[in-house]
Amino acid sequence: MYVVLVMYPNQEGAKFDVDYYIETHMPLVEKCLKPYGLVSWEVLHGQSGTSGTEAPYLCVGVLRFDDPEGYDKGVKATGEQLRGDIPNFTNVRPVRLLARARK
Repeated sequence: MYVVLVMYPNQEGAKFDVDYYIETHMPLVEKCLKPYGLVSWEVLHGQSGTSGTEAPYLCVGVLRFDDPEGYDKGVKATGEQLRGDIPNFTNVRPVRLLARARK
């Protein structure tokens, strides 16, 4: 399993509409990337740490693929549409990480 983490840094002046992200953007991601092997997705909404510190990320989108090329192929084909929706929920540029999930 390959996991793509789409992380939105918690930075000064950041805005993030988590409801829009979950209810509108992620279903769009699913529609666009499922034909390229998207297996599942989930959203991790940043919370403050137990010591009262702010979370380093506002939100993290977790995308799971069986094939590492699935995400690249899907974004190449539909990335313009997906990136075009980002201003509807945030003013933060996401950081992406492709990782291989292992047990």
